[in-house]
Amino acid sequence: MDRTHRDPDLRHFPGERTPPFPKDVETTYCDTAFGRMRSRAVGRMRAPLPEVVLVQGMGVADYLLPGLGSFGTWTRAHLLELPGFAGSCDPPHELDVPEFGRSVAHWLLARDLGRVILVGHSSGTQVAARAALDHPGIVGVVLASPTVDPMARSLPRLLLRWRLDSRREPPGLSESHRPEWKRAGLRRMVHIALVHLRDNLEDSVVQLRVPLLVIRGREDRISTARWGRQLADLVPDGRYVEVPGAHTFPWLVPDAWSEPVQQLASAAAE
Repeated sequence: MDRTHRDPDLRHFPGERTPPFPKDVETTYCDTAFGRMRSRAVGRMRAPLPEVVLVQGMGVADYLLPGLGSFGTWTRAHLLELPGFAGSCDPPHELDVPEFGRSVAHWLLARDLGRVILVGHSSGTQVAARAALDHPGIVGVVLASPTVDPMARSLPRLLLRWRLDSRREPPGLSESHRPEWKRAGLRRMVHIALVHLRDNLEDSVVQLRVPLLVIRGREDRISTARWGRQLADLVPDGRYVEVPGAHTFPWLVPDAWSEPVQQLASAAAE
């Protein structure tokens, strides 16, 4: 059973530039076969537009709240936190990417939201693509800052690309990550990195039967434009767009992805 309450306030993280956070956020806990999962929602349903479900990145979720708020201006949008991370409970065992995908599909089934646009950011793209293979209610998939690019499919290479990208990210971003990194712990963070390195996103994407939108920040040093375009080309109804910012562009330029995702939702509504 879901338990819902209203968050009276959301903390703002220190940094040179702090993005706007949504003020009216509804927090819900939902029991699934993979443990209790937390989600946070903004906006209201505007039929016939589908709702948006956003899957968190690697071990962290709070940084996506500004971007979630941009979706909430035109539909109901949910930020879903994976088992073992952020505000969700621990899973019965450490999960791999297919199991994370099934946890998202289970959550969608339990919540019964109807037709949804499923959005993944960073490592959440791999989870979202897996979930879209297991749930008929998903009418469009968005891969924002997709991982793991073939040129970074080893732990040393991925860490190098992450360090290069971090030079283009604002200081407040790291401050927002630290509490969630601490909650996950070093062992679980290493585990999630390794299982994502073993999962090839293109293997899931090529099986998609719904429209696909790939979004990449122009300054991203973790994923490349070439690979983003290749992913979009794997789906008959695939589209690639670039927006301002680096890998975690939804933090600093949260409105950047709102219009292309809204266009995808409007097409699904028609």
